[in-house]
Amino acid sequence: MARNGVGVGVGVRRPTSPPLFLVVAVDVVVLLVFLFHGVGAQKVRVEEELEAYPNESVDLRCQFVDGGGKTKLTQVSWIWEPTEGQRDNIAVYHPFYGQSFPNPSFKERVVFLHNNLENPSIRISDLRMSDAGRFTCEYATYPTGNEQGTTTLVMLAKPKNSAEVLTVRAGTEAAVVARCQAAHGKPAASIRWLASVGGDHGNRGNHSTSRSEASDGTVTVRSEYRLVPTPADHGRELTCVVDQRTQDKTWTRPLTLSVEYPPSVSIEGYDHNWYVGRSDAALVCTAQGNPQPTAVSWSAASGPLPDSVLVDGNKLTVSKVDDAVNTTFVCQVENKHGAAKDQITTLVIEKERRVAPGPSTGALIGAILGALAVVGVVAALVVFIRRRDADGPPKHKPPPPVKMDGSTQLLDKTSETPGAAAATEMAPIRPAGDVYYEPTGRQPVANWAGPSRGAPNGGGPPSPDQPLSPRPPSPPTANIARGESFVSPAMYV
Repeated sequence: MARNGVGVGVGVRRPTSPPLFLVVAVDVVVLLVFLFHGVGAQKVRVEEELEAYPNESVDLRCQFVDGGGKTKLTQVSWIWEPTEGQRDNIAVYHPFYGQSFPNPSFKERVVFLHNNLENPSIRISDLRMSDAGRFTCEYATYPTGNEQGTTTLVMLAKPKNSAEVLTVRAGTEAAVVARCQAAHGKPAASIRWLASVGGDHGNRGNHSTSRSEASDGTVTVRSEYRLVPTPADHGRELTCVVDQRTQDKTWTRPLTLSVEYPPSVSIEGYDHNWYVGRSDAALVCTAQGNPQPTAVSWSAASGPLPDSVLVDGNKLTVSKVDDAVNTTFVCQVENKHGAAKDQITTLVIEKERRVAPGPSTGALIGAILGALAVVGVVAALVVFIRRRDADGPPKHKPPPPVKMDGSTQLLDKTSETPGAAAATEMAPIRPAGDVYYEPTGRQPVANWAGPSRGAPNGGGPPSPDQPLSPRPPSPPTANIARGESFVSPAMYV
């Protein structure tokens, strides 16, 4: 062993000892922690907060934890503090004297769950909203004195929700059309509206909310929905929505608005075919209003109703049409907010106006489609024939050439270039005296000599008796190939 903490033999230096003042400081801290732990081990164990509902029951647990086992328990008490500064004993337990319930409002509702000091938990039944507050479990001990733990009891209440519609009259001023209420809830509920009112004018509605608190801590929330009511708002839907902590789900209540307004009226049933002798002519007076109009009256502008007219409520029937019903009928209706009327002039004709029934819509559409199909087929056939005639040879045999002025020329195919043919087409008309032959087919044209007297043989083929004149030299510009006639192919329609 080396002096001063220095190791020998292995060559390893040992750490030096800490200063004396540091060792003393550490010992003091350890002692303070031990003393604090020993004191803290002797405490009352409770739940910090509990939630409960009216008419239910709640267990308030309390247990004394003695870390050293040297504390002597003499008595335990439950103290209720409904408000700040107020303390009332509601339950006391003493090992020798037993149980005591000094507060009359809890006497029949509080019991000890265990008949001992180590676990003096209690149960409160038939809870009331006024029971909310701080409940303290307090021990009288020796030698440390009193030890306690406090539980805060929060009383919750489901609100009683309701909604109603208020019947209003259409007008120009805003009015309350619906109310919604969440009464006696804790905590306070929130109310909102889902509205489909307003029509083309947009959502013209708005709501206001108020609340009031009762002595037991519950809160009642009320909300009113206002708008400028119009006849178009009658029958529209407005929904009240209530949210609150104690509800399993959001509460909703759809409402149908009730807006009263004066009536409007129209006469229906006149078909402009009231002929003399008709027996089924009738008019119907149709009215709308809220409340529904019940007072309906018929009259004629020319005076009393004709004898052939029968009135049954809002229906006017003519037993037999004659000149007497050639008048103006007036229908008037009323409700508690006003009256309205409408009139119609009926014209009596001598004979029944028969209107030929027109084709049905389906038949008309079918006919149009059929016509379009036929037109399409014809158009396709015409296009096909034109293409075929344009591509193939002509379908007729052309007549032989006619002698024009006593001499003929044979227009035959030459070996000139296509440019020469084009030049020939663009050549000017020959002067009088020249001979011009118009090709009429694909065959070579023979040039027959003879005096100018029309076509021999009536335009038929030449006779063997007729002598052939010498072929004159072909003009350089009369080069027309076989099949290149000036005449367009025949077109068949």
